[in-house]
Parts: sequence; C-alpha cells; structure tokens
Amino acid sequence: MGEPIQGSASSGPPVIGPPGRLGGPIQTSGPSGPAAIGPPALLRAEALTKRFGAALALDALDLEIAPGEFFALLGGSGSGKSTLLRIIAGFEAPDSGRLLLDGRDLLGTPPWARPVNMMFQSYALFPHMSVADNVAYGLRRARTAKDEIARRVAAALAMVGLDGLGARRPHQLSGGQKQRVALARSLVMRPRLLLLDEPLGALDAGLRERTGFELRALQRETGAAFVMVTHDQEEALALADRVAVLQAGRVAQVGPPRAIYERPASRFVARFLGAANVLEGRATEGRFDSAEAGATFAGEIPPCTVAVALRPERIVIAPGAQGPNTATGVVEDVAFRGDESLLVVRLSGGAALRVAHAEEDGTPPDRGASVTLAWDAASVVALPA
Repeated sequence: MGEPIQGSASSGPPVIGPPGRLGGPIQTSGPSGPAAIGPPALLRAEALTKRFGAALALDALDLEIAPGEFFALLGGSGSGKSTLLRIIAGFEAPDSGRLLLDGRDLLGTPPWARPVNMMFQSYALFPHMSVADNVAYGLRRARTAKDEIARRVAAALAMVGLDGLGARRPHQLSGGQKQRVALARSLVMRPRLLLLDEPLGALDAGLRERTGFELRALQRETGAAFVMVTHDQEEALALADRVAVLQAGRVAQVGPPRAIYERPASRFVARFLGAANVLEGRATEGRFDSAEAGATFAGEIPPCTVAVALRPERIVIAPGAQGPNTATGVVEDVAFRGDESLLVVRLSGGAALRVAHAEEDGTPPDRGASVTLAWDAASVVALPA
C-alpha cells in the first residue's frame, strides 16, 4: 500500500496502494447456500454487528465483494446499508466482527489512513476552491509531485466530461457537474475500492439515467470496485454486477440482478424487489393450492413451499383459459404508467393481484370488468419462507 494521508476524515480521499488477494473465492448465495463461485474477494465482512442503543443496525452480517465489480447495497430505511458503508469507510466502528480489505484488517485503521475512497451524497466539495483544486486536494495531501498532479487532474476532469471547467467554483456548477467533480476527486486517487452513497439521488430523472450509464462506463474504464448504497431498485438492477438486498441488518439475498429478480429467495425479497405478488397456500404433489387466490399453481414446487411469487409482468389476460395457472377476478383499479397499465385484480379467493398490462396488448379492461388471468409455469417462484 502507498503511504497513507496524514490528516482528518474530512481532509479528502486517501492513497490507494497495490492490490492484494484474499485466499477464498466469492460465493454468490441466498439464504439456502452458495449458488456460484467467483474470483477471490477484495473486501470481506465477517459477522459485523452494530447497535445504536437498543436498535440493531447490523446483525452478524457477512458479505464479500470482488475486485473490479460494481456492487449495490439495496434496502429500505433501517436495513443497515448506510451503516455498513460508514463502517467500511471508517466513520463508524462495529461492536463485533471483522472487516478485511485485500486480506488486511481495517477496523484498527482510522478513516484517513484506509485504502478506501468515498463519494458522499452531499458531494462535500470545498466551496472556496476551484474545480481543479477540489480534484487535486487528495494528491496534494499525499505530497504528489506538481507535474503529476496537473496531469492526473486534467485526465480525471476529461474522464468525467469536465475538461475546460477547472477554474470554476462549485457554486457556478449544476448539480450534475458537482457530482462529477466529486467523482473525479475520488477517481484521481486511482482507488481499488470506491464507496458511493446514493450517488444519483440528488439528480432529476433524465439526468439520473444518463449519469448512471456514465458512472457504469467509468467503473469499467478504471477497473475499480464500486460499492453503491441505494434505495432505488431500478438503479441497482441497471448498474450493478451483483446486488445485496439487506433486511434488518442482514443480507436477505445476494447475486446478479437478474437472478435475484427472477428467483427471489424469500417473501421479503420478492415483495421488495419489483413488488411481486406473493400468495400463501400449501404444496401437494408438485402443485400449490392457494385458497386466497382461488387458483392452483403448477411448476417446480418443492414440498417445503409455503408461498409462491408471481411477477405482475408475467401475467396476461386470457379469456376462456382454465386449469392450473389461471385465475378469475374483477378489476378494482387501473393506473396508466406510459408503456403499460397496472391493474389491481381482486381474485375469487379474495387476494388482490397486481397485473402489468402492456399497451401493445390493447386497451386495458375498465374498472369493474371480470377477467381471466393466466401465466406460465416457469413464472411461478416457490418460496420456502
């Protein structure tokens, strides 16, 4: 590792040294165990626990992040995602557990000496400094040679599309430009691990989407591992190589976005990520009977199944359909959402089913209309808990 910066936690990003390796491979897993083996871990959290008074923020949390991956920590308020990020950065200390980066224990290292960079949600730019001086701050604290500073600052500003704006002050920039300055200030230190606290949260919808793609491209270009905290499901699914869904201080499920979306491991993940329909019932001989749906679900249904998940976009209106994987009900509400309409259908068993009706499938049924719904067996996800 390079020489650490001498200063306080607010003095800017630290210097990142050469990479190391942990011995074990990454396991992509859900609650039921490992599903895939990946490269050796860059960052490993082992049984991290943190309490704030009586509130348990992290509950023996285990997590591994690979070198060069874009990793998203996704969860609602109180899930522990921000606490975990602050522990990695060194702004909070866990009550117990271990945190290893490149095989080195970080917990005894102060924030300013950790080989970790962080981009704050507020950007934390120095208002009295120019853009170029903000970006150069960490390099100057590290006593980097002047010509090297000039070269790296120019390269970082060009990388984020701000070349030519180095003389401006933060108050002369738009919100999107301020975000890019904060990102350049982190990237100029050439980190192996960059922490992003709700990096797109302060941007409007159009700029957020464009900046998200640019952020992903920068991550690929630099080869650094990015760890992003977000509550935005679409953002996490679109940007991350892997997503960890946090619930009550624990990892409810971790894996590639598509895998988690298609095969949630629990009721919580199914409902939180994409708002799937979750229906209770009982499994018998490869079928799942749900009294509240008034329907029988056929598919890969293990005997331990206690509920099934069904995504709204996997359900179609199918007049006259009968048998397993069909249901009847009455449309209670219709909400237009651009390329689709969201229907709320009250089933014969009493449950309400959310159905995404694509515009290309024609005009959606009106409120009060009786409908028959159908879905493929492959769309039924068995949930053990």
